[in-house]
Amino acid sequence: MSVTPAPHIDGQRLWSSLMDMARIGPSPNGGSRRLALSDEDIAGRRQLLTWTDALKCEWRTDQAGNLFIRRAGRDDSLPPIGIGSHLDTQPLGGRFDGILGVLAGLEIFRTLDEAGITTQRPLELIVWTNEEGSRFAPAMGGSGVYSGRLSLEAFRNARDRSDMSLGEALDHSGFKGSLTRDDLPLGAYLELHIEQGPVLERKALPIGVVSGVQGLRWYDIEFTGDSAHAGPTPMSYRHDPLLAATAFIEAMRETVLADVEGMSRLTVGDFQVAEPSRNVIPGKVLLNVDVRHTDEARLAELDGLLRDHVAAAAEREGVTARVEELWHMPVTRFDTTLVDDLSAAARAHGLDPFTMMSGAGHDAVNLSYVTPTAMLFIPCREGISHNEREYAEPEHCAIATQVLCDAVLRAASRP
Repeated sequence: MSVTPAPHIDGQRLWSSLMDMARIGPSPNGGSRRLALSDEDIAGRRQLLTWTDALKCEWRTDQAGNLFIRRAGRDDSLPPIGIGSHLDTQPLGGRFDGILGVLAGLEIFRTLDEAGITTQRPLELIVWTNEEGSRFAPAMGGSGVYSGRLSLEAFRNARDRSDMSLGEALDHSGFKGSLTRDDLPLGAYLELHIEQGPVLERKALPIGVVSGVQGLRWYDIEFTGDSAHAGPTPMSYRHDPLLAATAFIEAMRETVLADVEGMSRLTVGDFQVAEPSRNVIPGKVLLNVDVRHTDEARLAELDGLLRDHVAAAAEREGVTARVEELWHMPVTRFDTTLVDDLSAAARAHGLDPFTMMSGAGHDAVNLSYVTPTAMLFIPCREGISHNEREYAEPEHCAIATQVLCDAVLRAASRP
């Protein structure tokens, strides 16, 4: 296989693009606020199209509003190599989460254009709709529809706090299309992203080659007991769901901490006492729980242990309990050929490729079900993301985009 040598990307131009995009929907403390299909999100898309129109690229959208910007290849009958991520943000989000992956693709397009390079396969720069899920749940919605893992009906029926449906917002956005995955097939997909964790920074590494994504399970857990007056009711007579909930959390915490490999994760994202009052024994307690692991068998074990701990805590306090699993995202393993492409590109630039698993979900997870997929990470300061303080170093953005460009050229050269 003959691979065209990769030209050098312009790191300063990439950084300028990132800062220009950050001016659209700025948040109060230097971050970004571009909720999915908001005016700001649409403005961000239109700015991207202004940049790619200068490269004479054509664009299309599918039924979920996913934006596909094509750079022609020598053989446009071949499925293209996709590069992308998302432009929507958290309500008080950062300037790099998702945006880096899109604008790195733009920089690759610009670099290839300046060098006069036409790849064998066409390239597709993709902006996925509603990755964050901060306005409309669930997250990764657009890529979910594209991959068939989320129905178009469920996607369109999601509603925001003002009771506007995602479908209504999409219909008014100017980005609603009629195409499906059959009309927009991909030969492979690569995504650059900030790590959103502390590993690369603590190891002083500029990039990480992502071999897969942790599996996760989301639960709603409800403990129900007897509400009663705090004074007259002796402790031994009580049926207190709050004590059951805290006993469960402590038992589950000990289970996770006992993982000698340190791959288990437990997060209690919300803890609510129904109708709370200082001098009333709670009648009901609700928990939102997130459990993760890099191994699917171990994730299943955690599921069983979680249910055992819930039952034991409920029995101890004489209350009832209900566990509802809301979401199960299995462990994702990325394509080994693309992982090797990224690793080879890193070595070509004098970097020792560090292979890692992602702790967060990404559009690449959905894409991995329908096309070969891999990801590349760079560090973010203190591991902070989904936060206005989110920051990535310009040189890390540049070297990762260079590695990505090399890997894209390698993938696009395959027949």
